[in-house]
Amino acid sequence: MNQEKTKDICLSVPPVEEQLEIVSFLTRETAKIDALITEQERFIDLLKERRSTLISAAVTGKIDVRGLAAETAV
Repeated sequence: MNQEKTKDICLSVPPVEEQLEIVSFLTRETAKIDALITEQERFIDLLKERRSTLISAAVTGKIDVRGLAAETAV
């Protein structure tokens, strides 16, 4: 592509009002996606914290996991 070829390209541009509607829609939808991402990151952090707590409890003997190991091996 060069300037000679690109100057002949016709582009359809929606009216400004439609462009603003598109921007508004995309802004709303990306905000929803961002909120879901934040919620999932929080959930992951809680799962990591729970995992760490369970490991600590198993190592210190606060919970008995001997029976669980035999069950999962079957």
